[in-house]
Amino acid sequence: MTMETERFHIVTGGPGAGKSTLIAALAAAGVATRPEAGRAIIRDQREIDGPALPWRDRAAFAEAMALWDMRSHREAAERAGPVVFDRGLPDVIGYLRLCGLPVPAHLDRAARRFRYHRQVFLAPHWPAIFHGDAERRQDAAEAARTCGMMAETYADYGYELVPLPLAPVAERLRFVLARIGAPLSAAAAARAPAPR
Repeated sequence: MTMETERFHIVTGGPGAGKSTLIAALAAAGVATRPEAGRAIIRDQREIDGPALPWRDRAAFAEAMALWDMRSHREAAERAGPVVFDRGLPDVIGYLRLCGLPVPAHLDRAARRFRYHRQVFLAPHWPAIFHGDAERRQDAAEAARTCGMMAETYADYGYELVPLPLAPVAERLRFVLARIGAPLSAAAAARAPAPR
């Protein structure tokens, strides 16, 4: 049995491609959003000196992300209207593949069971805005490889990739809102942050 809804929209891609900035702009425009699992887990694990960090135990990190994404999916089902996710369960599979780790059968089942809208927004690797930070330790080459792997993985799970334009966040915001059927108010457009 699959748990899917056409109301659930994914934004995926490599790190540093403007996904989180777009998600913040969507939230400011009044769209329900779900945050990225990876960043939150890294923050939590660092706070407690936990093992589920990508530089300590990648398999444990993937398991934690999958549990987060399943919970996010269930919580989103309780809301009305469109919900935009900063990554989804297929991203966990893509992460494992990128690391050269086996994909456990239960994580494959999770990615097949918890479904999203068939069209997935892909934030292409964008060198002009890419930067690292304490939680994003990848370099630009790894970010580009990650983007390619996420595109491949989502396609393998039957999704259609819709590339976001390499454009300011206000344009990306309008692009996404038009496709998910949500209006953009003039006030929300004026509040849209500039790309980082």
